[in-house]
Amino acid sequence: MLAYLKLGLEHILTGSDHLLFVLGLILLVRHWRPLLWTITAFTAGHSLTLSLAAMGFVHVPQAPVEALIALSIFVVAVEITRRTEGGASGLWRMPWSMALVFGLLHGLGFAGALAEVGLPADEIPVALFAFNIGIELGQILFVGLILVSWHVLARFPRRLGRAGQLIPAYVIGSLAALWAFERIYLIF
Repeated sequence: MLAYLKLGLEHILTGSDHLLFVLGLILLVRHWRPLLWTITAFTAGHSLTLSLAAMGFVHVPQAPVEALIALSIFVVAVEITRRTEGGASGLWRMPWSMALVFGLLHGLGFAGALAEVGLPADEIPVALFAFNIGIELGQILFVGLILVSWHVLARFPRRLGRAGQLIPAYVIGSLAALWAFERIYLIF
C-alpha cells in the first residue's frame, strides 16, 4: 500500500501538466468554497476513470489521451483570460462541471502511468486506492502551497494591473499549446 501511495504522490508532483491544470483552476476560481467544489469535481472525475481503466473496464489509447489533456489545460488558460477581460463563457460560472469532465480525461492519463508499473493481481483494490490517495495528497499539497504563496504575495504592493493578471494564463496556455502540438505529432 505504501509503495502505491508513494507512486501516486510522485506521479502528481512530477506531472507538470496535471499541476498546471490545477493551477489554472485555482486562477480561474477565486473564492475558496467554489474552488473546493471544483477541485472535488476534478478528483471525482479522475478517480472514476482511473479506477475503470485500471480494472480493465475502459481501454483508450494513451497518445490521444495525452494530447487531449494538453488541450484541456489550454481551455482553462483561455477561460482565465476571458474571465480577466470580462468576457468569460459559461465554463467559469460552473467551473466544477468543466473540472469534472476534464477530470475524467486526466484520470485516463493517470491510468496510463499506473499501467506502466502494473497492479498486483491479488491486491488491485488496495493498490488502486493507495495510488489514488497519493495523487490526492499531492494535489492537496500543491493547492495548499499555491494558496499560501498567494497569501504571502498579496501583502506586497502590485502594480501589474490587468496585463499582469494575464501573464500566468499566457504561460499556462503557451505550455499547453506546445504540449498539444508535441503530443498530436506523436499520434501521427
